Order: sequence, then structure tokens, then C-alpha cells
Amino acid sequence: MSILISLLITVLVIFLVLYLIQMLPLDGRAKQIVQVIVIVIGIISLLRYLAVF
Repeated sequence: MSILISLLITVLVIFLVLYLIQMLPLDGRAKQIVQVIVIVIGIISLLRYLAVF
């Protein structure tokens, strides 16, 4: 059950960070780069919770 809660919190944090990135006054290319970095880090952390790494 704790793994499920950890996964849910991780997904919520990823969405929150992506939302906050959209609010930043950056140009489109910089936002895309930061979003890709956040998504990659989020996927790696989700895989770590699932014991793939």
C-alpha cells in the first residue's frame, strides 16, 4: 500500500512541477527543455519505486 501512495505522490508532484513551469515567463524552447527534463526525472523515479532500478 505504501508503494501505491508513493507512486501517487510522485505523479502529483510531477504534474504540479509541470504546471508551475507553464507559469514561468520563459520562451517556448526553454519550457520544452525543462519539461522534458522533469518528465525524464519523473519516469526514472517511478521506475525506481517499482523496483526496476
